[in-house]
Amino acid sequence: MIAKEFGTDRGAIRYWIERGSADGGAFLVFLPGLTADHRLFAKQTACFSGRRGWLVWDAPGHRASRPFEFSFSLADKARWLKGILERENVRCPVLVGQSMGGYVAQVFMELFPGTAKGFIAIDSSPLQRSFYTAAELWLLKRMESLYRLYPWNALVRSGAKGCAETPYGRDLMKEMMRTYDGDKAYYAKLAGHGYRMVAEAVEADRPYLIDCPARLICGERDRAGSTKRYNRAWHGRTGLPVSWIPGAGHNANTDCPDAVNDIIAAFAEEIEGSWNRKERADT
Repeated sequence: MIAKEFGTDRGAIRYWIERGSADGGAFLVFLPGLTADHRLFAKQTACFSGRRGWLVWDAPGHRASRPFEFSFSLADKARWLKGILERENVRCPVLVGQSMGGYVAQVFMELFPGTAKGFIAIDSSPLQRSFYTAAELWLLKRMESLYRLYPWNALVRSGAKGCAETPYGRDLMKEMMRTYDGDKAYYAKLAGHGYRMVAEAVEADRPYLIDCPARLICGERDRAGSTKRYNRAWHGRTGLPVSWIPGAGHNANTDCPDAVNDIIAAFAEEIEGSWNRKERADT
């Protein structure tokens, strides 16, 4: 695993990369959720280390990717991600986005059609306007004020409990939130900016077409907002396969890492199998 830095005009983005043993195969790009960082995918990077290439970042404004100017959009994040993948010559990216990471992946596919070779959404939601009510969008734009009202220790406890169901998952979420100990105002600004970006992306009313094989994953005990409802509707409207993870909350990949890792591995192998079949058919 190699730590690297990607410079932008708003700040530097830190990311970690491992090439793996199978050059040209599906390359996993892990995109953590809002206020989480690269540690969210520790069980995944450990699982796939030495087996296939992967990359994970601290998203702009998060942990090691600070300081960072809060004047960017989801489209900016997608463009920076594209720049990182081009720099690293990642030719077959499979975007694995948890919650906010899934939104970044959808904007990436909107801006750069044909680039992603696969997409896995973990406890994320669709970005099409028709899925959201006006009240939901109104609230998303005002989350910073709500976060500022919470006492910090209570916010950490509720955040960990609301995101995960297992001791490991909750302890990890607490650890990631504790990155911002002593600066609750920054944490509230980080979260509020993230929610506003989502609302603005939804209100842009773009198609956000998924132009590659895709899979939805959602914890059966996900209690974060309306994520479960969104995933049922997402599956119902598009037919995208959905895997409901028993006993898992919003961070399903930390609550039930083995089950999620098995899905990711099978999905990557399935994609590679389809490439091989197409190559044989073309010849």
